Amino acid sequence: MAEKTQLASIISKIFKLNKKIRYIAIISDSGKIISSEMKLDKHSLLKQQNEEKFCKDVVKRKKMRREFDKSLGKVRYVNVERENITQIVTYINSKSIFVTIEPELTIIAKEQLIAKIKKAITDIE
Repeated sequence: MAEKTQLASIISKIFKLNKKIRYIAIISDSGKIISSEMKLDKHSLLKQQNEEKFCKDVVKRKKMRREFDKSLGKVRYVNVERENITQIVTYINSKSIFVTIEPELTIIAKEQLIAKIKKAITDIE
């Protein structure tokens, strides 16, 4: 129960970083969504089934990227730019933090937001 409270608190902190954030999910290394929240005035662009599949795929890609950690270094974050949304994934310990953002943020604003997200998630075990 304490973990759920901690994760909800981290999600709340991340939402406060920028009003353009739409959705936040904390995903276990097994691909299960441990905690997630959609901004109240937004709706998901994916059906729930597709959202769950996407989160499982986030973990698969994390495992694939680890293959190159020794030679290239660990992945700091992944940023995917789509027409309708920006997707950011950061990793910490055995979890992935998946954040979707409205696409109109500038690159500099996204870089600053990523740095703030990474700082906000340092408490996750």
